[in-house]
Amino acid sequence: MSRIGNRILAIPAGVEVKVEANNVVTIKGSKGELTQTFSPLIEIKVEGAELKTLRTNEQKHTKQLHGTTNSLIQGMLTGVNEGFIRELEIVGVGYRAALAGNKINLSLGFSHPVEYTIPEGITVEIPKPTEIKVSGIDKQLVGEVAANIRAYRRPEPYKGKGVKYKNEKIIRKEGKAAGK
Repeated sequence: MSRIGNRILAIPAGVEVKVEANNVVTIKGSKGELTQTFSPLIEIKVEGAELKTLRTNEQKHTKQLHGTTNSLIQGMLTGVNEGFIRELEIVGVGYRAALAGNKINLSLGFSHPVEYTIPEGITVEIPKPTEIKVSGIDKQLVGEVAANIRAYRRPEPYKGKGVKYKNEKIIRKEGKAAGK
């Protein structure tokens, strides 16, 4: 039994939800609009200010989709109402970021600067040269952009240099023992 799938989702004030044919869900809010198509195995019902997801049968695959669908819709509701933010920190001497139009220029210790193009629907702020704030209404896209930026130079375990998430703890390793 999916406890997450059985959750009744509260639709926040000012958010409009439309369920069309073929399980196409469109959610409009103050921050924007998101549309996604879900499996026909899950029935989506809007009753007043509540949204429910129901299974059409009790097969294993349907049960797996039940909780996933509910969580994705919850993410859409939160995104159009509040939005999502992912913060990154750059650690290392000479490592920095700069915003140039719709591109981020990253100096990460390579022989050349790394240029990352910001996708549509994502807002990037750089309050300090060593901090990056990625925000938007699509949770998956915000996480993907943050992960792509982090992938250019992941934090290494000896000195902790690289691009890391704001609250990420880097497990440090001890270096080689000096010649004994």
